[in-house]
Amino acid sequence: MLFFLDTANLDQIREAKSLGILDGVTTNPSLMAKEGIVGEQKVYEHYKNICEIAEGPVSAEVISTDYEGIIREGKILSEIDENIVVKVPMIRDGIKALRWFSNQEISTNCTLVFSAGQAILAAKAGATYVSPFIGRIDDISWNGVELIRQIANIYAIQGFDTMILAASIRTPLHIVDCAEAGADVVTCPLNSILGLLKHPLTDIGLEQFLSDHRKLNS
Repeated sequence: MLFFLDTANLDQIREAKSLGILDGVTTNPSLMAKEGIVGEQKVYEHYKNICEIAEGPVSAEVISTDYEGIIREGKILSEIDENIVVKVPMIRDGIKALRWFSNQEISTNCTLVFSAGQAILAAKAGATYVSPFIGRIDDISWNGVELIRQIANIYAIQGFDTMILAASIRTPLHIVDCAEAGADVVTCPLNSILGLLKHPLTDIGLEQFLSDHRKLNS
């Protein structure tokens, strides 16, 4: 399973890369705004900076909701760097655009997916990735991880090549559960990834080893 960092913060991307576990990055307009990146040209420049650090797939989201606008934006984004993945919303014109991008061999990420039916449409349209938002599904008392499992089962049965990119990850447990459910990729904040390091028995064991070492050398 691949690890993508869900951020537009360059320092966090560098930190994840230094750990040796960074496979890619996903972004969205909200994450860009959080970093104070405003204006079309500045956004494009920031995507370029992310690509230079990440050296893996970088999802860059369109903001248009009509077919022509999505295509126009997607073409501009795809020319920024060879690792750019055009992020397209799960809407009617988005599906049409996914097919166009697929025919042009431009990588895509179908975002804001909340059902298996939507995931089937994205795969049929040729999306490279499909992004079910599991945390937001949990927020409305459904089971986001079970949706990952359902999509993985359908894709395996039908032979779809689209990769399942579990998004809206909230906790380290989400990451583990998505790995077990068959996600190809998880995208999450750095804190969720770092949370995988933590276990009280590790801390206790390390302190015991260090304590014993100090006794032997005192």
